[in-house]
Amino acid sequence: QVQLVESGGGLVQAGGSLRLSCAASGSIFSINNMGWYRQAPGKQRELVAAITSGGSTNYADSVKGRFTISRVNAKNTVYLQMNSLKPEDTAVYYCNAFRVSYAEGRVDYWGQGTQVTVSS
Repeated sequence: QVQLVESGGGLVQAGGSLRLSCAASGSIFSINNMGWYRQAPGKQRELVAAITSGGSTNYADSVKGRFTISRVNAKNTVYLQMNSLKPEDTAVYYCNAFRVSYAEGRVDYWGQGTQVTVSS
């Protein structure tokens, strides 16, 4: 099992910045990629950014150039630096980690979620 604990959400004005953190514990040796998803009221959960164990990243088009995902393997922690925040970034942000095995396929782990609210 893998446990993910997020922190860093809050209320910020448009144009401001926040940094989210996600600390992983447990069977972290099995983890392939980590990332951040978000879910706004009435909308489906969507991928915001992801990072591989080797450091390769990908981002949703809506956040490219504004958000940066990074990880510190020694701390088993992944970060999401969010700059130039917009009201449409308001959502609950979830940390995600997953592993893939031949026997089980993809197995996802989720954090509890942290609220990000951007006021106009």
